[in-house]
Amino acid sequence: MDQLGIIVIGRNEGDRLKHCLRSVVDQGVCVYVDSGSQDNSLAFAKSLGIGVVELDLSVPFTAARARNAGVKYLVENYPALTWLQFVDGDCEVVAGWLNTALTALQNQPKWAVVCGRRRERFPEKSIFNRLCDLEWNTPIGEAKACGGDSMMRLAAFQGVNGFNETLIAGEEPELCYRLRQQGWQVHRLDAEMTLHDAQMFSLAQWWKRAVRAGHAFTETVSLYPTDSTLGDRRQLRSNILWGLILPILIIGSAFVSPWLSGFFSLAYLAYIFKIYRNQRQQGFSSEEARIYAFFCALGRFPSLQGQFLFYRNRWLGQKTQLIEYKGETKREKSVPL
Repeated sequence: MDQLGIIVIGRNEGDRLKHCLRSVVDQGVCVYVDSGSQDNSLAFAKSLGIGVVELDLSVPFTAARARNAGVKYLVENYPALTWLQFVDGDCEVVAGWLNTALTALQNQPKWAVVCGRRRERFPEKSIFNRLCDLEWNTPIGEAKACGGDSMMRLAAFQGVNGFNETLIAGEEPELCYRLRQQGWQVHRLDAEMTLHDAQMFSLAQWWKRAVRAGHAFTETVSLYPTDSTLGDRRQLRSNILWGLILPILIIGSAFVSPWLSGFFSLAYLAYIFKIYRNQRQQGFSSEEARIYAFFCALGRFPSLQGQFLFYRNRWLGQKTQLIEYKGETKREKSVPL
């Protein structure tokens, strides 16, 4: 099945990568793109007969760069290639998804991208894993963006020159934005797609992930400063309101009147209740809506930190390196642009 190419990217994913590769081997032509793994990832991929690309680590690594490298390998080796399935190495593709996605793209010539329901493999192991699972429960139908797992039309992908390799995160929404600008559509199907293993067990990991999201939002908006259609722009303003302005008002008014400070504090409760009510209307259980609403409000603070990180580094003429939340990670560094 040389028309379907499957691109898996990863680094030191261990058993998660084994689950991933076993779920796609023989389902199409596969390539694994490795970014400096020190485990047996490369050897395992080769043992399955899967093509391997080892990225040159002298060039800053990004997921976008890895995915582009995988596409380049497949295009050069399989001339009949027509469709691309991207999968992160910590995900397992659910049986039946590839056929479902392929059929949808074949039947809808205006669709460039389709994605389905990504689920967390172990939501019961931590509240942060569960948050990931809730976050991925997005509406069915036409969408503005996809995540790391999706199937794309090769012609559409090549028509916008693939992923932007300079982005350290948020490369999928940015690509979908460019596709939509050319008249293509992105759709979320009512189908199971992948199982993801977040391994997120601490508030520090969740915080770092939210910092990365805030940075990604800000960097995307900076690429298109005059385009008011970007939904991310509202997100940035919301982060400033709830993560900076309101805390200043609460703290500042406390020196004038505790009652006034308390009044401003009630705004957070109203905000959380609004999110809770919206999620209940989307079909979340009461418990799920409470968890989601609380952390959505709390997430304004690390997201704002990500915004400041981007603007600070741009002002200093530096570029932020990868922000990783899995395992032990060092403090984010900056490198000259």
